[in-house]
Amino acid sequence: MTEAERDDARGLQIDRAIHEPARLLITAHLYVVESADYVFLMGNTGLTWGNLSSHLSKLEATGYVEITKEFVEKKPHTMVKLTEEGRTAFDTYRRQMKALFEDLPD
Repeated sequence: MTEAERDDARGLQIDRAIHEPARLLITAHLYVVESADYVFLMGNTGLTWGNLSSHLSKLEATGYVEITKEFVEKKPHTMVKLTEEGRTAFDTYRRQMKALFEDLPD
């Protein structure tokens, strides 16, 4: 771990938009895929449609996700992806948490 990572962990400016458990699940799943639809996110996070929608709205307001709505065979289809800002924020959060836990005594 670099000295900068240790300093970040000590200062621990936790990104509350990501730190909330449901939003952490959402961003973690989006981090490893190019994009995902609501059905994928619901199945992988265990969130209800309304709960997922509420948390995605908060992530969209921070600029961390981009939501695209379209119709496929006359049915609404919503796709979600992390923006570059969201990807960077998640990566920073992940590094901070890793540094924090590495500094804990066994």
